[in-house]
Order: sequence, then structure tokens, then C-alpha cells
Amino acid sequence: MAHEVPPLPYDYAALEPTIDKQTMTLHHDMHHGAYVKNLNAALEKHPELFKKTPEELLRDLNSIPEDIRGAVRNNGGGHVNHTMFWRIMKPKGGGDPTGPIAQVINKTFGNFKDFQAKFNDAGAKQFGSGWVWLAGKPGGGDVQVISTPNQDSPISQGLFPIFGNDVWEHAYYLKYNNRRPEYLAAWWNVVNWEEINHRYEAFKSGKTVLEPAMAR
Repeated sequence: MAHEVPPLPYDYAALEPTIDKQTMTLHHDMHHGAYVKNLNAALEKHPELFKKTPEELLRDLNSIPEDIRGAVRNNGGGHVNHTMFWRIMKPKGGGDPTGPIAQVINKTFGNFKDFQAKFNDAGAKQFGSGWVWLAGKPGGGDVQVISTPNQDSPISQGLFPIFGNDVWEHAYYLKYNNRRPEYLAAWWNVVNWEEINHRYEAFKSGKTVLEPAMAR
């Protein structure tokens, strides 16, 4: 079956003032929509690959036929990354983390404030378009902050993306212009710690991803 853009779990304006309605509409409908459209178009050349989830495609890019590998990497990554992104945000979110994710952040980074600083710095320093992540090896306890270019997914590095922030300009430019650090700092006001804890528990249990495309 062809891949589809999942609906937002909230209204387009629900994350204001942190993320404005116009940005959410363009980001979800146009950008995410384009990734899914282009992923489907690439897979039509090798329709047997429609049997795989997007995560399975990304997990072993070397097995993807060379003529569509780049398209799958970019557009499959865009689809999976954004499906995660919508779910780890919510209206009236933010605040300090609680539960298991808070414990691992404190253990690894000392405290939440220091973790935020490290995460935001990695996002600000990502050259050009990309993502900043908290990720780790599935089934392990260790986590790390990493950044990836374009729509590359930590899944392709054998990592579980516990959560990430989109630092492509289309994610913030209408409201924040070129002030990426301001966007990164404000983004914590809409973080959905409940969903992130769910993802962290899956990571701890050894799952490589939440499939299909983190949809529940």
C-alpha cells in the first residue's frame, strides 16, 4: 500500500504562539506531503518494497536499489522524521521532563538545563538543513545528542531516535526568520514528555523503531 501522511494529532493553530498556524499548515501539508508523494513515486519503480515500512527501508539503505536509494533516504527519512515530530509536540506541553526520560537525562547530562543547552547548541550548529536528536542504541541505556543533515534518520545509523527537533528553515522561518537559536529555545514549550517517555520505554525494551512510522 502507498504511504500516507498521518493527520496532525491537534489543530494547526494549537501550538501557537510557539509555532504559528501558517508554518504548521505548510510544514505538514506541503513539506511532509511532498516527502510521502516522492517516496511513493520512487517505490513504484520497485513495488515489492511497498511491503516494507519506511523504518525498515531506512534501517538497511544498502539493500535499496541504487536507482532509488537517494530518494528513499531523503523522502523516507522525511516521512519518518516528521511523523515522529508531530507526535512529540502538544498544546500546553513543555515544562521539566518527568519519569524515565528525566532520569536518563539527569544521569547522562547532569540536569535538564545542561541537557537543553547541549541539545540547542547542536541544533544551532547544524550547518544548513537537518535535525538534532536524542538517540541511542536500541536496548541499551546510553543516550547521546547528535545532529544529522537533511532528512537523514538516526535509524540508518543503527540508532533509535527517542526525539528530535527539525532545524530546516521551513520549520521556523516564517516566525523566527534567521533566529534559529530563538526557535530552539522556544520549542521546549510544546514538547510532549508523555509521548517521549513512551518512545524511551520502547528504546529501552530493545525495539528498533515504533512501527509503522510511530503510528498508534
